[in-house]
Amino acid sequence: MKLRMRLALTTVAVAIPVALCMGWIHLVLETRAVETALSEYALAHMTGEGREQCEAAPDTWSVEGSRAPRPPPPERPKGPPPERGWGPPPRLRGPRGNTRLFAYDPDLAARNPQAPPLEPSLARAMRQGEDVAGQALGWGGPNDARDVLVRMPWNSGPCAFVLVRMSGRPGPGPSWYSPIPPEFWLLPTVMSLVGVLLALGPVVRRLRQLTGEVKVFVRSTYQGPITVHGDDEISELARAFDEAGRAIHAQIDLKEKREQTLRSFLQNTTHDVMIPLTVLQGHLAEMQQRAARGEPVEREVIAAASQEAHYMAALLHNLGAAARLEAGEPGMQRAPVDLNALVGRCIGRHRPIARQQGVQLEHAVPEPPVLVLGDDTLIEQAVSNVIYNAVRYNARGGHVAVVLEREPGATFRLRVLDDGPGIPEHELPHILERHVRGDAARTRGPGGHGLGLAIASRVTVLHGWSLKLGRSEYGGLQVDFLGEESAPGQKDA
Repeated sequence: MKLRMRLALTTVAVAIPVALCMGWIHLVLETRAVETALSEYALAHMTGEGREQCEAAPDTWSVEGSRAPRPPPPERPKGPPPERGWGPPPRLRGPRGNTRLFAYDPDLAARNPQAPPLEPSLARAMRQGEDVAGQALGWGGPNDARDVLVRMPWNSGPCAFVLVRMSGRPGPGPSWYSPIPPEFWLLPTVMSLVGVLLALGPVVRRLRQLTGEVKVFVRSTYQGPITVHGDDEISELARAFDEAGRAIHAQIDLKEKREQTLRSFLQNTTHDVMIPLTVLQGHLAEMQQRAARGEPVEREVIAAASQEAHYMAALLHNLGAAARLEAGEPGMQRAPVDLNALVGRCIGRHRPIARQQGVQLEHAVPEPPVLVLGDDTLIEQAVSNVIYNAVRYNARGGHVAVVLEREPGATFRLRVLDDGPGIPEHELPHILERHVRGDAARTRGPGGHGLGLAIASRVTVLHGWSLKLGRSEYGGLQVDFLGEESAPGQKDA
């Protein structure tokens, strides 16, 4: 349902009870005015000769009101006026309608057999001390018959109470009653409703304008502002749409940048994987040819093939870790991790390739084991990347040491140090960035993808640790993982 139709129906739904209420108020006021007029008519009629006539013949007394207007007075005769005045005595007129008067004694009993029995509500009101009581005969409207019982000032005799029975709607007459005309309340009510509808017109137009602008805004991929005027709820809604559109547009831009980065990353990674894969295929082909000729396979060829396979395995592990890190912290699985066992696994993985390259790989861990809270897979990949770089970019006959130790304040330090060529000081601030590699690494491994240390840095940040790079005491590179131990029995929240 359109808003305009909804507002119109709401206005009508509100107008009907208002009109009924105003009509009821009008009816009540008009009824009270009629009762007041009838009571004044009865008192005026009973003053003077009316009381005397009633008390003189209570068995037959009954007065019927006049419908006709008062006739004009006769012309005044010439000469001095008589002592008692001139013309016929004045005739008392009641309201225009069928009006009759009946008399009742203090016990509310009528001596005239034509007098109607009193309604119980009227008798009860008189006994409770009321001076005037009215009762509608029918639906209660002014067009129906109405009885008005009036207490006389003398409260005694056969005419202590007078009942005025009127049927039909009273016409206008001087000094009888002044009912509120319907135009007094109907016209303002209609004008108020029309004013409400006119006031709602600009609101509907602004909402339609806002709807059109939002549709254009969506079709233009949330580009361009939404018109905002004023300082009301519709303006706030327009600003909310504008802010939401800007946020969505920013998310779309971020998504496009990520997709572009992902495409670039996949292209570079594919190139990085193809190089060691091609070299590995060459080594395997050479070993196959030597085996077919019955010649022994050289040890250097097997070592080179093993190195390339190890490199591809490390690259694939890094790709998996990078994919998880792109999802952010909610993708992490936090649980107690034994760093002693983790260092042992990393050493066991890289020791064969270190032995083939002529690099001595050693490690030392404390007792009891160091426990931390984090993602076992990501932590192991971060430590493995640092050890792999230390082994791969070291010279034959070099040394790599992995040392895990406790620090004061329930913290730990995991050091990976070597005596290789190291990294110049000016490159250290940028070496943790993705796709950035040192000069020595570029010299010894042109196929590297510059992802290992970036993953290690990201993992430490997600775990609330710190990663420090510097020159080792043996001349090479030293990488330190610094963090807090987990309390005994601590679990993920």
